[in-house]
Amino acid sequence: MFGVPLEKPSPDWETFERVLRGETRPERVRFVELLMDEEVKKNITENFLGKRWVAYSPDTREEYLLQDVNFWHRMGYDYIRVTGGGEVSLSWPGKIRETEDTAVLSRGKRHWAEEGRGIIGSWEDFEKYLWPEPEKIDYSPYEFTSKHLPEGMGMLVCPSSGVFEVASGSLLGLENMAYLLADDPALVEAVFDRVGRTIFSFYRNVVELDNVKGFFQGDDMGYNTATMVAPAVLRKLVLPWHKKFAELAHRNGQMYWFHCCGNVLEIMEEVIDDIEIDAFHSFQDVIIPIGEFVKRYGDRVAALGGVDMDNLARMREDQLRKYVRKTLRECMPGRFALGSGNSITNYIPPTNYLAMLDEGLKWTA
Repeated sequence: MFGVPLEKPSPDWETFERVLRGETRPERVRFVELLMDEEVKKNITENFLGKRWVAYSPDTREEYLLQDVNFWHRMGYDYIRVTGGGEVSLSWPGKIRETEDTAVLSRGKRHWAEEGRGIIGSWEDFEKYLWPEPEKIDYSPYEFTSKHLPEGMGMLVCPSSGVFEVASGSLLGLENMAYLLADDPALVEAVFDRVGRTIFSFYRNVVELDNVKGFFQGDDMGYNTATMVAPAVLRKLVLPWHKKFAELAHRNGQMYWFHCCGNVLEIMEEVIDDIEIDAFHSFQDVIIPIGEFVKRYGDRVAALGGVDMDNLARMREDQLRKYVRKTLRECMPGRFALGSGNSITNYIPPTNYLAMLDEGLKWTA
């Protein structure tokens, strides 16, 4: 029924990188994802790969990491994105909200960021907060994965959510941050600076590991209609950090892929030309379909993903396949890789995810 999982994958990171840089025409459709929920990977591992799923624990970590490498390999990816091996490397304790998870592959509870007042609302809170220390991170999951990649595969790394997400969501709370931008802008700037420096220190510590091919950092900054805060705030507090991350990657001959949800078209020129990202990820058709993005920016930056999440989650398989073929016609051949507009979440039917990849495997010019 599906061409994936592949029996004999042939990853080729070097060619994939040249495609994204616009240095060569793609001979086939390449695949990309930011994240894949564990519930989906478990379902496919057990029902399509015919293997027992190994849940993560400190005792099973290496087996879990090998299982993850095998999953990305068999699904046809040229890389694996590593965030810490069962846990994110940088933990930012803060307030979260919780509700029932009604997804098709439910995990029981679903969480999202605090929108009101976060854990930091004063300088006293700032001083008391237990800031993560990059020098104390256990980097062994990255080292282990880098040594156990199939030939031709690369590794993209990321330690946590992005500068804006952590500062405005986990720590300050979006509403509280809005008040503090007027009442105590120095405190807001201090929080953003501390988060940015911490993430940068992580990247500096992993950039020279074998098989690290770049950073794939997410940082959601928009709603459907605009950025979450004034672009001037992002230009001052957030974008300079992404520029530093990109410069570090580029100095080491690596790529910087940038995931950003929401309508950030007002700052897109800076994201492309000033930060100098190599690839942009996260697309919603109600904001800008990936085909339109390719028309506007495809000669300057690679476009990743593009299959709208609403369609991926709710379309019948035959409808979805038609939609994916339309996406491929608009984006291939070019600086493009096929995948979800955001991530493979547990509310996406696994068969829809497989159908999307299957259409990529079948594509011909």
